[in-house]
Amino acid sequence: MLGVHPPDKGGLFLDGSPLQLSGPAEAAAHGLVGVAQELSLLPAMSVVDNIVLGSEERAGLFVNDRANRRRVESLIDRHGLSVPLDARVGSLSVADQQKVEILRALGRQSRLVVFDEPTARLASHEAVELRRTVRELADQGVAVVYVSHFLHEVLSVADSISIMRDGQIVRTGSAHQETHDSLVEAMTGRSIGDVFPPKSPPPDEDTPVVIRVEELSKDDQFHDVSFCIRAGEIVGLAGLVGAGRSEVAHAVYGAIRPRAGVVEMAGTRLSGSVQRGLANGISLIPESRRHQGLVAGRSVRDNITLPHLRRFAGRLGMRVKQEHAAAGEACREAGVRAESLSLPVNALSGGNQQKVLFARAMMGEPRLFIADEPTRGVDVGSKRAIYDVLNQLARSGCAILLVSSELEEVVKLSHRVLVMSQGRVVAEFAGDDMTEANILGAAFDAGGGPRRVFQSTPGERA
Repeated sequence: MLGVHPPDKGGLFLDGSPLQLSGPAEAAAHGLVGVAQELSLLPAMSVVDNIVLGSEERAGLFVNDRANRRRVESLIDRHGLSVPLDARVGSLSVADQQKVEILRALGRQSRLVVFDEPTARLASHEAVELRRTVRELADQGVAVVYVSHFLHEVLSVADSISIMRDGQIVRTGSAHQETHDSLVEAMTGRSIGDVFPPKSPPPDEDTPVVIRVEELSKDDQFHDVSFCIRAGEIVGLAGLVGAGRSEVAHAVYGAIRPRAGVVEMAGTRLSGSVQRGLANGISLIPESRRHQGLVAGRSVRDNITLPHLRRFAGRLGMRVKQEHAAAGEACREAGVRAESLSLPVNALSGGNQQKVLFARAMMGEPRLFIADEPTRGVDVGSKRAIYDVLNQLARSGCAILLVSSELEEVVKLSHRVLVMSQGRVVAEFAGDDMTEANILGAAFDAGGGPRRVFQSTPGERA
């Protein structure tokens, strides 16, 4: 539809006339633009330059920087997506980069805008503003295709809904005739009750502590963060976008060196390096699979075995057969669906790309599994497969730190939930207190005050 991939058959029609596109630039020239699920920005350029790229205001032969800046400021005021204009895009958080991608599409004179998972990285109030913008575009006569796995968004913003499963359209109809449950059942072929698996049993007070974090701090990113996770326990880390959740996860993994504090793994103090973390059994599923997780042009097999190559090294080179067999077994455990392990990983669907990351992590037989937004941008069926993997890991005795913006996901999977705000842990919930309302209330109502702790699981806390 946007000229990225040529169709094998069928056709595209614009105003009743057939349209053949040679690429995205030609599509944009016809007013067909999109917001990609995987970010496609130029990290060395400024926010303004990325937004106006290809449609710059000019004064003769020269780019009119002032006019471009005014244009971007107007876009931000109109759509409520605030982002620092002079910053290099590569220095921004993933959430702010998503805003740049959206503003770039909204800044074009568009006849059709395709939004692919546009709110996956946005805070709740920003998602509300974007949905308002989508409705305004439709009211102005712009055609909008809104692709999302947040079903409440689809129901609130769409006029008609097309449901796909395994590459086929299951049905198309009025949004008023659909409900959350009916969409899930059509997408997965099973009832809504099957989306979340039964929660794994919580650990008791005699279960050993796998990871202990004490007073972890890093400049203006997070402060005095303390917690512990027992074997077989799933601890959720919740909070608003920008609260410091991902930064804490990366510090525990070793990708960020903290300014102060201690991370201990089964009594061994870690030094703040990824190599030390891997050697001690820590695996991480990062927030952005494209920029932090996968090597897009390499094969599925290469992406799975990348951190574990020493295991397959022989005197005369790599033991390719053993590597291939191990990657295949990891794929089966993680539920990866790929025609061949030799396919480039970017040829897979988003859900299967995410499962490749799980296969890689599981090959390391982790003792601590850190999952940062593990189901972002995947369909409901793939979500269930990922939930099953997390439960399987917990039942095998692995400690799990689950970072997620989806409150239902946190509540349905976790034994305990820590809530972060402004870089600090401000609350902890367990048992009946672990509700979406309590978690969201703590995330908003922090105010820089002392940490509030609610009903911790029995036994030792850091």
